[in-house]
Amino acid sequence: MILTVTLNTALDITYRVRSLRPHTAHRVTEVTERPGGKGLNVARVLAALGHDVTVTGFTGGATGRALRDQLADTPGVLDALIPVAGSTRRTIAVVDTTTGDTTQLNEPGPQITSAEWAAFQEAYEVLLRSASAVALCGSLPPGVPVGAYAGLIRAARAAAVPVLLDTSGEPLRRGVAARPDIVKPNADELAELTGSHEPLQATRDARRRGAHAVVASLGAQGLLAHTPDGLWRATPPRRVHGNPTGAGDSAVAGLLSGLVEHLPWPERLARAVALSAATVLAPVAGEFDHLTYETLLDQIAVTGDATAA
Repeated sequence: MILTVTLNTALDITYRVRSLRPHTAHRVTEVTERPGGKGLNVARVLAALGHDVTVTGFTGGATGRALRDQLADTPGVLDALIPVAGSTRRTIAVVDTTTGDTTQLNEPGPQITSAEWAAFQEAYEVLLRSASAVALCGSLPPGVPVGAYAGLIRAARAAAVPVLLDTSGEPLRRGVAARPDIVKPNADELAELTGSHEPLQATRDARRRGAHAVVASLGAQGLLAHTPDGLWRATPPRRVHGNPTGAGDSAVAGLLSGLVEHLPWPERLARAVALSAATVLAPVAGEFDHLTYETLLDQIAVTGDATAA
């Protein structure tokens, strides 16, 4: 079982409009709702790849009930979310169907009490006993300590469970110091962490800060991986136009599934890039276009070598 942690779950709402213009009224042509937050998106992609997944984190209020009702209809995903008094947040994505551009509005999330945080930590340690890997994903809701991911990483390491961290800012900085197996920042998050805007140098710096392996998302240019086993660059054959929301989460699913399947790094990276590109063509985060994924998988260019990086 793969465990994904989404401390700040969300009900993702996607509006589609023909043209998004400031200071005007818009007629929405389509509305979709999905259980969201980065770890839940990762979980749906992992389940679509054939893996059993358990999701945990916080959920509450009417929005949380709607999220859990929809999650119950997702094959291969087990709900182990922790109830809280506050209300689960919503995220609003407005897709301009003419340009393909997406505007994102993210609510902050519920206030988590110390008792709720303690209940989560207890449940998390129990879930680790049957986990083959864990992904810690996304932002922290109000009330959760900024060093939360560092503590969860240490707990996973004590249980001998490989852990991937995908977050940003101070939670990323503190989490990296706890020595996760993989961190997956994008270029901006990596630059904020290390102070370097040169991706190769920045990945080296992130490893020196504690990350066992660093896989940096470079947008349409693919992934750069700096690992103890080697240094690789994985690039798609062409730019895919569409809704990029959730593409990074699909890359995490590719990396995590490759880890538990014991694939070599080049194959993990090819899977992650193909899934990411195929997600751009899907209508909502947490889904991917299967035909595009299968077509692209053999077309991803992976360059580099397996010498110690």
